[in-house]
Amino acid sequence: MARKFITYFDKQGDDYTDELIAAVNDKLDVAENIRYILIASSSGESALKLANAIDKDITIINVSHNVGFSGDNESDISDEMIEKLESEGIKTFQGIHAFSGAARGVTNKYGGFSPLDVVADTLRMFSHGVKVAAEISIMACDAGLVPVGEEIIAIGGRAHGVDTAVILTPVNSKNLFNMKFHEIIAMPRD
Repeated sequence: MARKFITYFDKQGDDYTDELIAAVNDKLDVAENIRYILIASSSGESALKLANAIDKDITIINVSHNVGFSGDNESDISDEMIEKLESEGIKTFQGIHAFSGAARGVTNKYGGFSPLDVVADTLRMFSHGVKVAAEISIMACDAGLVPVGEEIIAIGGRAHGVDTAVILTPVNSKNLFNMKFHEIIAMPRD
């Protein structure tokens, strides 16, 4: 059995993108079955860094915020960046957040909480990036961009850059509780 190490960062939210990408590259050297990497990058900058650092035949998919997340009809990622990512072979997906989406509109208006808020907060007990990794994997599965039942790497974080990478088996949203986390590659301690 191969020894497995987790890279830990001091705290959430700091930009550990370069160190995280190095940890993912190290994992790819021993994880021969990984064909997909999802990365949450609202601007696309972290996805571009990832693509420039990975030299293996891997499909990279950037998951950005849905249009309207920051303001009506606004996209957090520019058309120019989407084109740049596409020229590097990276698809960009912008879709409604799996753990909030329309349910957030209801709770914002009427109060209370959605059962998905409980799921999201439970995953945040590990780190915000773990929640994001799970969420983007559901979003990508529901969009048909990654296959159900195949281990992938999902990368997330909080605010700027990324600080968390996991290996998980994604599922469609209707099967949320069948998602399996296999390994934590990197995450913040705090």
